[in-house]
Amino acid sequence: MSNYSKTTDFAAKDALTTGNANKIVKGTEIDDEFSAIQTAVNSKANTNSPALTGTPTAPTASSATDNTQLATTAYVTAAITTAVAATKDALLPVGSIYTQAGVATNPATLLGFGTWEEYGAGKAIIGVDASNTLFDTLGETGGAADITISSNTDSHTLTIDEIPAHTHTALKQANGVALVQGFGEAPNAAGITGSTGGGQGHTHGITYNGTNANYQPYITVYMWKRTA
Repeated sequence: MSNYSKTTDFAAKDALTTGNANKIVKGTEIDDEFSAIQTAVNSKANTNSPALTGTPTAPTASSATDNTQLATTAYVTAAITTAVAATKDALLPVGSIYTQAGVATNPATLLGFGTWEEYGAGKAIIGVDASNTLFDTLGETGGAADITISSNTDSHTLTIDEIPAHTHTALKQANGVALVQGFGEAPNAAGITGSTGGGQGHTHGITYNGTNANYQPYITVYMWKRTA
């Protein structure tokens, strides 16, 4: 695409004195000018459905432009970059938890945005529950991997009904006085007491020291929390 440049200075000819051969406008000069104009016009793009070639340029619109003007590659790239950044922030805002079951690479490198820190090492996640004092505050931690049950804190004293039925052997004194009613009068006579105890079922306390005995079924992943 070329621009038209005038080669004949027609105004300068008017200033020449009469009789000066250069004062005359020649047909070749006019023809040369019109040929140059035709060449420049023919190289221009039409306003109706132009077929542009090469690398056409145009002013880059602002990011908020919303009309029918032509969009440059700079504008399109900026608009896409802004849209992608907004989408990322909407999907993973500050405070979000990102999990990765493949690599331990920081999400700032994987996703290309945000500041992230490792989160919840060795812990399962549980939702906040305002009705439970164990879980009513964001970021609360608790629980233990191991179980330790003390017999002093989980014990049971048997009642009479829980003692198995049994009998006892008793001897009377040598002076003939019976220790238990119904025993014979002979010295050292032996007798059997009646059955006592109901023989009912009962439970006992447990003493158990268990390592890694308090875990639910689990699977490990890398977890990160976005901080900025």
